[in-house]
Amino acid sequence: MRATYTPFFLRAIAAASLLVMFATAQQSDDRWDLLLRGGHVIDARNGIDRIADVAIKDGKIARVAPDLPVAQAKRAVDARGLYVTPGIIDIHAHVYAGTGLRAYTGDLSVYPDGFTYRSGVTTVVDAGSAGWRYFADFRQRVIDRAHTRVLAFVNIVADGMSVSGENDPKGMQPKEAARVAKENADVVVGFKSAHYAGPGWYSIDNAVEAGRLANLPVMVDFGFLAGERTLKELLETKLHAGDIYTHCYSPFRMELLPDGTVNPAMRNGRKRGVLFDVGHGGGSFFWNVAVPATKQNFWPDTISTDLHVGSMNTGMKDLANVMSKMLVLGMPLKDVIAATTWRAAQAIKHPELGHLSEGATADVTVFRLERGRFGFLDSAGARMDGNERLRAELTLHGGVVRWDLNGIAADDWTKFKYTPRVEPRKPVLPSQSFP
Repeated sequence: MRATYTPFFLRAIAAASLLVMFATAQQSDDRWDLLLRGGHVIDARNGIDRIADVAIKDGKIARVAPDLPVAQAKRAVDARGLYVTPGIIDIHAHVYAGTGLRAYTGDLSVYPDGFTYRSGVTTVVDAGSAGWRYFADFRQRVIDRAHTRVLAFVNIVADGMSVSGENDPKGMQPKEAARVAKENADVVVGFKSAHYAGPGWYSIDNAVEAGRLANLPVMVDFGFLAGERTLKELLETKLHAGDIYTHCYSPFRMELLPDGTVNPAMRNGRKRGVLFDVGHGGGSFFWNVAVPATKQNFWPDTISTDLHVGSMNTGMKDLANVMSKMLVLGMPLKDVIAATTWRAAQAIKHPELGHLSEGATADVTVFRLERGRFGFLDSAGARMDGNERLRAELTLHGGVVRWDLNGIAADDWTKFKYTPRVEPRKPVLPSQSFP
């Protein structure tokens, strides 16, 4: 049989064609997954406050620079006229839902995914709903199941914000709280003291001790003043640098003196490194405190919601709404963004979050700053009018689109390639660890 012979020049052409195909494939693999074009980027950590493009690949920030080549991206999103920020961080919320109890360890909390992405939030921090005794249940029931990144302060009270309340000193065991924090170091960011109405400093002292043992900060909801417990001693003696005073525009602890001036203890606490958080909630943000305080230049370090079923349906609504209130009060937009991104990340000691550095996880929020006439309610139900409001247009978590209000990252339906979608789901057995 006669052997088949391929001329050399034909073999050379075939080889060259393979090289071209390989190079094209490599070039395709190197393209960015998503390019946010022409938005106003605000990134406090990196000092960015200008028009720029943001490129994302493999769930990470690839580049942030003006006029990046569109051809280098598999998909481009027109962000002109919008603000592009790191994924928003809410450091005070309540998301320990599902236990069946009528408490923050249950029905008063909300599952995170239904209330985070739609307001631009990619990381939510539960503020002490779970104590050390049932933290494993909280983790199994909520933290490990959520798409949203869920971190947590551990309540110094064993049962957390449960039906039994937070007043029994016997449940305040700093060694146990610190042990749980160390066992869950990937998600625990500190300890919470809240709502204590008994005598003495048991709740504060034990939370601070747990913080010392685990080298983590304490967040304090100081409740109401009682006996020897004063704001002065709390902020000037008890708390340390990095600890967080939440509900800073509440009227219940003499945040303002009778003459309307900011309590000097607040300024002295800030000089000592104590951080001040909004923690709006259902009853902790009042215009008659926030207006005079901010006019005296007392601005928050962080802005948070104190999200729960009560606050979300009254004046608080969501974090974008709370951020808008700070704009109404005169806080510059770049500072509002910093207080919910980089400063929030620093407060919870997670410096890998809250910025758009190359190589960082691609948590990105795109806001529209709407202009018109809007009304904003405080915790008493009083309205303040404003002419600007932030609305989350697009939320990316790890480079994945989780919220797209107007479909700016989607194809028009006439160009969309419809394919059947089958998503098998594994059954999840209910937790048995909570009584």
